[in-house]
Amino acid sequence: MARTVSPTLVHRVEIADLHAHLFRVTLTLAQPASGQCVSLPVWIPGSYLVREFSGQLQRLRAKQGRRRLSVDQLDKCTWQVPCKAGEPLEIVYEVYANDPSVRTGMLSHERGFFNATSLCLRVHGQEDLAQGLEVPAPKGQADWLLATGLQPVRVDRRGFGRYLAADYDDLADSPVTFGRLWSGQFKAGGVPHRFVVSGAPATFDGERLLKDAQKICETQIRFWHDSGKPAFKQYVFMLHGVADGYGGLEHRNSTALICGRKDLPAVQRPKASEGYITLLGLISHEYFHAWNVKRLRPTQFARYDYGRENYTQLLWFFEGFTSYYDDLLLRRAGLIDNATFLKLLGKTINQVLQTPGRAVQSVAQASMDAWVKYYRQNENTPNATVSYYTKGALVALCLDLTLRSGTPASSLDAVMRALWHRCKGGPMDQDDLLTQLQAVSGRSFAAEIERWVHGTQELPLPDLLQAHGVMILQEPDQLAQRLGLRIDESQGIKIKTVLSGGSAQEAGLSAGDEWLGIEVGKSKAQAWRLRKLDDLLLYAQEGDKIVALVSRDEQMLRLPLRLPAPGTTWRLAAQDPARLDSWLAAASA
Repeated sequence: MARTVSPTLVHRVEIADLHAHLFRVTLTLAQPASGQCVSLPVWIPGSYLVREFSGQLQRLRAKQGRRRLSVDQLDKCTWQVPCKAGEPLEIVYEVYANDPSVRTGMLSHERGFFNATSLCLRVHGQEDLAQGLEVPAPKGQADWLLATGLQPVRVDRRGFGRYLAADYDDLADSPVTFGRLWSGQFKAGGVPHRFVVSGAPATFDGERLLKDAQKICETQIRFWHDSGKPAFKQYVFMLHGVADGYGGLEHRNSTALICGRKDLPAVQRPKASEGYITLLGLISHEYFHAWNVKRLRPTQFARYDYGRENYTQLLWFFEGFTSYYDDLLLRRAGLIDNATFLKLLGKTINQVLQTPGRAVQSVAQASMDAWVKYYRQNENTPNATVSYYTKGALVALCLDLTLRSGTPASSLDAVMRALWHRCKGGPMDQDDLLTQLQAVSGRSFAAEIERWVHGTQELPLPDLLQAHGVMILQEPDQLAQRLGLRIDESQGIKIKTVLSGGSAQEAGLSAGDEWLGIEVGKSKAQAWRLRKLDDLLLYAQEGDKIVALVSRDEQMLRLPLRLPAPGTTWRLAAQDPARLDSWLAAASA
């Protein structure tokens, strides 16, 4: 039974104009300070980019009783109201919300969605007070439901009404979705879980999604707590289906997810598609974050600063290790088999091996640079950076397999649980990880962390995988990778990236070039139009003299090009099934 609370600070969010994508927010303060300051965050935890949410705020005004007050803007996201202390203050404004991502807000004919970081002002000096949230039922939308992880205080049967957040951090970490929602429930670890879905087609198989999500949640709760219960009392999955899209954002007791409608489970399609397996991996990833980054978190995130970047070198651990476990725990939940797991792992390995930036940037540096590089990618990104998701996952893999090569009780699973207890599900740093690695294994891992995390040397993947029953097969790579290119072929051949050290870079091709054709031959060259890059292999073979005909800024260029011998990509296969099972199917506790 929800306790009755009357917070002195209430955010009321309602629809101002559905078709104009405008929310109206009314902030009521019972006890403002004299000259009260308020601000809107510039970023949302979990997505490391300054997004300037205040750019969508408009018509900000304030009053005390019947007296209208001026509002002074102090900087891009901070305002001061020259109000009297202790007298109720009301601040009203609108927010434009037309971003279909999980990071900000959306208001359309079919749904509403928002994170408080992009809608609700932070009241300076009152961040630690309880925050009320009111979302009234919209008129004319009798079939709309609302879902959020916040504590309900007084809500109707559809979920609209009053909610309570313990403080601003709690409010900021609790997205709200409403609209025409499919809704289902299950229990995992004795805790109620709710799954709501918007944008699903009529063929959507909700019961299958619930069944599979329950397996994921049960497996992860056992991973962290054995027979215990998780730290949250309820959990909400909010999934929106779109024509084309993918992503998720973690929260303490909920997650917001986006996937392509074609990837949702369908009643007429009993076999899991690759897209659906990817969706299950996303669900697994964001749910694992409820422990790893939302509770066990970098010391730098002990208290968020919403007005600026919050730096840490540990995203390789919090995102990378989560990326390792998301698919591994799908395997342990029985939702994929060994072959599928190895296929997914092989994809991750090839992504790293095909990124020249792994020799330029360490994964610890990548964590620090997330604000200016990972979330601000350009045509040179693969040459200058490495992903803390993918390489971080491979660091986790190397640690796990190295630990498993030692004593039978050693594994990364044991390290993660030991970290949880050591740090009491709270802030941690790299020294905490090193301490638990040594405690579990009986030896120091400082050298490995220095090489694998703070250095740019290649990871010892072949030896470790083969020692655990995995065979590495080398297969010819695609022509684009062979040339050192990443391209877009939706309308001709458009060059997106030229990879360092490849023959395309040697020839002088550049991002933005349109590759129109080739000349082949020595004394009497033939010229051929290329529609797709693979057409090149119809007219040329290794060793031929080739001239690439490209258009750059409306100029036609002839660039001599060397067609190199095929390179290779990795394909993983089981060599010793028993050894492989001792790793992939291992009990998590």
